[in-house]
Amino acid sequence: MKRFFTLLLMLSCFTVQLQAQSLNSQVESTNESATESGFIPSTTVPQMQTGSVVQSQGVDVSRYMQSANSNSVAPAYQALSGETLSPQPYGASLFTGGYEAQRSDGINPDYKISPGDKVSIWLWGAVNFAEVLTVDNQGNLFVPEVGPVHVLDLPAGSLNKTVTDKIKAVYVNNVNVYVNLLNATPVSVFVTGPVIRPGKYAGLASDSVLSYLQRAGGIDPVRGSYREISLLRDDKVILSFDLYHFLRDGKLANVPFKDNDVLLVGQQGPSVVVDGAARYPFTFELKDKSSMGSELSYYARPLTKASHVGIIGNREDGPLSVYLPIRDFDSFSIQDGDRVLFNDDLRADVISIKVSGSYLGPSYYAVKRDTRLMELLSYIQVDKEQANLGSIYLRRKSVAAAQKRMIDESLQRLERSVFTAPTSSTGEAGIRAEEAKLVANFVQRARQIKPLGKVVVSGDGNTANIRLEEGDEVVIPQKSDLVNIAGEVLLPQAVVHNPSASISDYIVWAGGFTERAEPDRIAVVHANGLTTFMDIGEGSWYSGTQLKQISPGDEIIVLPKVDTKVLQAVKDITQIVYQIAVAANVALKD
Repeated sequence: MKRFFTLLLMLSCFTVQLQAQSLNSQVESTNESATESGFIPSTTVPQMQTGSVVQSQGVDVSRYMQSANSNSVAPAYQALSGETLSPQPYGASLFTGGYEAQRSDGINPDYKISPGDKVSIWLWGAVNFAEVLTVDNQGNLFVPEVGPVHVLDLPAGSLNKTVTDKIKAVYVNNVNVYVNLLNATPVSVFVTGPVIRPGKYAGLASDSVLSYLQRAGGIDPVRGSYREISLLRDDKVILSFDLYHFLRDGKLANVPFKDNDVLLVGQQGPSVVVDGAARYPFTFELKDKSSMGSELSYYARPLTKASHVGIIGNREDGPLSVYLPIRDFDSFSIQDGDRVLFNDDLRADVISIKVSGSYLGPSYYAVKRDTRLMELLSYIQVDKEQANLGSIYLRRKSVAAAQKRMIDESLQRLERSVFTAPTSSTGEAGIRAEEAKLVANFVQRARQIKPLGKVVVSGDGNTANIRLEEGDEVVIPQKSDLVNIAGEVLLPQAVVHNPSASISDYIVWAGGFTERAEPDRIAVVHANGLTTFMDIGEGSWYSGTQLKQISPGDEIIVLPKVDTKVLQAVKDITQIVYQIAVAANVALKD
């Protein structure tokens, strides 16, 4: 039956997706408001935030603004299908605090006096009297020469005044009175129903219903109800509790408990699972067999960004799968077993772009989607004497993720080639095992590398007018007179740029190569983000061109030599070292 239900859910989701594809092909010719199918036209894209403009030298900052397509649609439908574990019930955290063992030594001033309580009374002056009296079954304190004083259900804070007034009505002159409630009489309350440890528990009459439920281990999250809790006295319901009101509004009825009261937790009622863009993605219990979406939203509190709601469930006429705008969800009837997904399904009208490096003004810009680089550059203030406008580049999250994925795939291939290599003798197997340890260490360090996601957009005095993406970082390098030398050199350092110096000169100034250096594998990271590879004598074999000199702001990275003892892995490790040098501008030793 479980498999059959799952199959029905998957078929219903597939039907919704087919409907979405059909509507997507028609939406270009319509600007109608949201429909029951769950698609809504995007709103008009607002103008880009602007600021002071400084025309950048060396960069074409002509504006290429293209109007956004107002008929684009947001097609996202994320179905809640498959066998997933339901989240914990709303309110389950109430019983994780361990406060059942925390009791105050003092008496709550709102505590109601009950039979069996101990009260200390002192009289001095014309009459001397000191005694501890017990409240009898009729709720009275019997004071000698005064008579019974009725204190049943009297708040503890009012006890002193009430008893004093009664005594001074008899002893009018020269008598002082002091009254103090010594201790409250404990009561025994039965806690039963779907709780973790049903039984009889001692506590104070003034304790809350939460205290007694906690002593019983809390409500069973699978079987118990958080909304139907009854206090029985003499087989009659005198009060009902709904913990949802306490969780959401802080409202919890307060009633003094008595001996042999029964706190009965009801069976869990109809429930709905909430997931997605909600502040409280829990399992919610319905008060009735069905409820309006507005009530569920009141407790689940969808995030502001939530635009649509997906509902999957069953009705009398068959499986249900609906995707609708959130404004229509308030009047939608949800029932037992429904799964509700609050979804952020609107395409953002603006994207956020960060600016770093040498610039003036704000570091973040909110621009229209589909804005291009040249258009943004026209709004960025720069100091022409400080900014290297011919070497602008981007850092893009999607590129960094692709570089990371490429490195991870190469590392996986390396592991397979090393760990599954056949051996012809016991001696060779031992050598391979030692080599495998070295490779494993290299792989572990290589996986910790975080690519920068550089996108080279500048070169030969031109800047590519590419389309910006959410989260892009526009880097405007600062003009520099230095050249950095790092990697497998004896003295990694920065030296002043010399127009007549070659790459060999810079390496000599850094102390020369280490024993592990590979002279045929020298990476040069240029100010515009481009990485090229150099040979000491022959120039750049990577691009097929001759790099005659190093430019200011460049970084020279001498890469390590791959140990040729690991013959089968040399090619793979070499490839990975190159990838890391390009992606992260570091020289990782093998």
